[in-house]
Amino acid sequence: MLTPFELVYVCAEPTLPAIYAIVRRRLRRALRGAGDVRPNLLDVGGRKSHYTIGLPARVTVTDLPRRSALQERMNLGVSEGMVRQLRARRSNVSQVVLDDMTHSALPDASFDCVVAVEVIEHVADDEAFVREIRRVLKPGGQFLATTPNGDARRNTNPDHKRHYKWGQLHALLSRHFPIVRVEYAIPDGVFHSLGLRSWSMRRPVRTAVGMAANVVSGLQSGRTQVQAQAGRTCHLIATAKKGA
Repeated sequence: MLTPFELVYVCAEPTLPAIYAIVRRRLRRALRGAGDVRPNLLDVGGRKSHYTIGLPARVTVTDLPRRSALQERMNLGVSEGMVRQLRARRSNVSQVVLDDMTHSALPDASFDCVVAVEVIEHVADDEAFVREIRRVLKPGGQFLATTPNGDARRNTNPDHKRHYKWGQLHALLSRHFPIVRVEYAIPDGVFHSLGLRSWSMRRPVRTAVGMAANVVSGLQSGRTQVQAQAGRTCHLIATAKKGA
């Protein structure tokens, strides 16, 4: 049964940034193919893991502990308070693990699906990161990742190690997985930008404009031609499948 927080989130989903809705839809498809009533899903760097709300899975959230001023400023890592809030709000999160995915303590072949939303660009040793994800996936398991589109977006974030171009991300994943697909996602433009502005009850007009902009951005993102628009999209979405 969904918690009150989860119900509100599901109802509000069309007004949230489109990338989260796309991730949820793709995770649902991946979990349907897992062959288990309650598959094990690992969310790497998920913190609040909103895009896994309501999914028929046992969700493990793993992230680094929040220790530095940069993490605090950039809203990275997890604190004890965030862990308590996550446990109270969520019905399908089975555990929260403080772990470094470049040398993880998680057991081999223990997850049907792994997701990392806007995470890999923060990782210095991306080869080790992907290698460890492959290790913890069960045979036939899938890895879903999103990251800023380096073919169109310049890296100005002090914690981003790189912005991948399509070919770079495809090559990285192909060194570890036999089946890889990388697509462009989320058209850039005024609606995307307006939707990313913070919401506040003290600014109802700004909040309403942001919510409406996200609805439009979501509709734009559903067009099939977006997947080939290298220079006019904000994200890359990659799916990689481990061999049986």
